[in-house]
Amino acid sequence: MENQKAKAATDVASARKSNISDLWKKEDWLAVWIGAVIILIASVAVVTGWFDFSALKFGKWACWENLSAELMEKKKIVPLLQQFASVKFWIKFVLTPVILCLLFSAGVKLQGEKLRNYIPAFIGLFLLSVVVRIISAEYTLNLYLEWAFWALIIGLLVSNTVGVPEWLKPAIKTEFYVKTGLVIMGFSVLFNEILKFGLYGLGIAWIVTPIVIIFMWWFGTKVLKIDNKPLVITLAAATSVCGTSAAIATGAASNCKKTDLGMAISISIIFTIIMMVFEPMIIKWCGMSPIMGGSLIGGTIDSTGAVAVAGNVLGGEAEKAAVIVKMIQNVLIGVIAFCVALFFATRVEKTDGQKVGAIEIWRRFPKFILGFCLASIVASIIVAATGDKTQVDAINKVLGEYKNWAFVLAFTCIGLETNFKEIWARMHGGKVLWLYIVGQTFNIILTFFAVWFLLSGVVFKIPSL
Repeated sequence: MENQKAKAATDVASARKSNISDLWKKEDWLAVWIGAVIILIASVAVVTGWFDFSALKFGKWACWENLSAELMEKKKIVPLLQQFASVKFWIKFVLTPVILCLLFSAGVKLQGEKLRNYIPAFIGLFLLSVVVRIISAEYTLNLYLEWAFWALIIGLLVSNTVGVPEWLKPAIKTEFYVKTGLVIMGFSVLFNEILKFGLYGLGIAWIVTPIVIIFMWWFGTKVLKIDNKPLVITLAAATSVCGTSAAIATGAASNCKKTDLGMAISISIIFTIIMMVFEPMIIKWCGMSPIMGGSLIGGTIDSTGAVAVAGNVLGGEAEKAAVIVKMIQNVLIGVIAFCVALFFATRVEKTDGQKVGAIEIWRRFPKFILGFCLASIVASIIVAATGDKTQVDAINKVLGEYKNWAFVLAFTCIGLETNFKEIWARMHGGKVLWLYIVGQTFNIILTFFAVWFLLSGVVFKIPSL
């Protein structure tokens, strides 16, 4: 008995020691620290005005030289060569990768990897990402497809043709980049945004979302009988919440394999593009009001960027409704990740007779979600205390580009890690595709009912935005 007590005490002490060292050795925590450093520096830069911390950004440009001067001025289109001619552009072109490389290299070093392999690989990955940003900034392409699509396509072209060179592989750290991007993104998710749409947005985003996740879990595991349960829950979260961000968080909570995570994200992106183009057309054809159409888009299209683009097609009011609903959904990322970690630890992966304690649940919980929530809380408190959102918006304008670079790096990595033959082999005979199609169809029907019930004016008064 005494030996068992001594062993238990040793295990607890070992777990505590491991948890402390995790703060500077584990990817989740390192993503929190890197995101916090970027948020802190950006905040100081904006508040004091002492220096410019904004990252490299490509403005809109056009392949066609016959665009009228009036259109170019209205759409803020600047010829690509003219952008390259700016001294400020080249300063940012150098500083942005240096800042990102320094921060991520510190994280890689703390995880015990060799910098002489990572740094040249990161430079190569960043240059690939530059190509992505240039292509996605082209005026015509930018109207329909956002940078996430082009990052995936370029990565896929490399991985499925010439193959990924060995020297580039040390920089392929999809989750590290996305986790960092999510922490930065947290500063833009203000809890007071919920108040703008009140119970309407909550009803659309917070009631429909968990129902869709539960339905897809049941359909995937019981009807389709897919035995890869982490993949099922990851795809369910991507479908019902916000695509990539939710997939990364849920994948981490359920121990989803990187290859399965890449497949879930790829499916989500493909259908996001399809829905972004056709959903506004169908909404117009049905004659839905802008606020209803925008809310339906916000609740059903996976990507936040695609939501804004699709909502804009229906007008300003629809765009605002779409973005607010999606932002309210984004708040659920941390909650869902926690619930998934708890569910998998206590139900899915628990063996007979095994007791799952708080330590095990904490070990599984994706720590970068804490960074996301903390950043959101800090931004919300600042706005609540000052009553002025202007400064937070200015900080988020700077942070937005760093978040975008982190996500572009991640999406390019997803493409580089994805092989079509391997994806098809993991499709479980097409069941995964059917899971998404049926789940998204259910999501659209349920969201439409919630939108009609809350915003048609038949039951409740239509809110103003």
